[in-house]
Amino acid sequence: MSKTRLLTLALAAAFATSANAQEVVRLGNLKFAHYGAVSYIKEIAPKCGIKVEEHVFAKGPDVMQAILAGELDVGATASEAAIQGRANGAPIFVVAGFAKGGARLVARSDVPVKSIKDLKGKKVGVTRGGIHEVLLAAELQQAGLTFSDQPGKDVQLVFLAFADLNQALLGKNLDAIMQSEPQSSQAINKGFGVEVMKPYDTPIGEPVRTMVMSEMFYKDKRATAAKFMKCFVQATKTFIDQKPVAEKYVREVIFKGQITSDDFQDAISNSPYTYDITPQHIQITTDVMAKTGVGKMRRPPVAAEWVRTDLLDEAKKSLNIK
Repeated sequence: MSKTRLLTLALAAAFATSANAQEVVRLGNLKFAHYGAVSYIKEIAPKCGIKVEEHVFAKGPDVMQAILAGELDVGATASEAAIQGRANGAPIFVVAGFAKGGARLVARSDVPVKSIKDLKGKKVGVTRGGIHEVLLAAELQQAGLTFSDQPGKDVQLVFLAFADLNQALLGKNLDAIMQSEPQSSQAINKGFGVEVMKPYDTPIGEPVRTMVMSEMFYKDKRATAAKFMKCFVQATKTFIDQKPVAEKYVREVIFKGQITSDDFQDAISNSPYTYDITPQHIQITTDVMAKTGVGKMRRPPVAAEWVRTDLLDEAKKSLNIK
């Protein structure tokens, strides 16, 4: 065998060994503007020494089900899905936050709704079981309004998927929606919706989206988990520091040109990227969920027992991020 052939085989073997050395991390994610940095992790993962396989789901509880089934190592979801999952026995830890806010109450442009109290006698669309339902319930309770998906209360709720809420508002089947981003920005920018409020005046404040990790991955694949968290911090820092990179990736890669620059800018102004999460925030969200009755919980979990930010802290320290 020639020396050239031997060299070719040796290089191929080295490449294969290098590829196999990259541990695979199975990531669950959702298709929203503020989940963009999480999606970007897979683009820079090889530089972190890992390979990230992203699986996109319709809503947070679906991510939790996939973790329970052993199909994911890490998942990005709103806090309520993580809390409900943990309450019902899911072996997960919250290891980081990745975005704040991301909710907006939007009324039809031809309906006189100026405040939460104006929703009395109206039909309001929201996605069942999500943080948006938690926020809507908390706002309605705070305003002294009763609500149900059945007739007879002050406000009638209509449960629809995020993707269907805008269409229902545009078709005048609803008076208002509690929507995510960039969909709420799209409704406003296209003129069929107007902002009533950003629902951040409840005890929850701005909801923080959570990065959750299976206990098995966190404990048994510690080195890989640490590489993933460092990659998460790098991706997030890129999106925070380099807004054109974030916009291009979200608009062109995630949404395939379906949202405008204005949609993106407005969406991220209401759902900025972040790294951080605190046990206090998760505990307050848990308490509000219990009070409003949103999300079925066998036993509300104690945040201090399952919010673990040590990997995040190590990753930020290694990258000189405070």
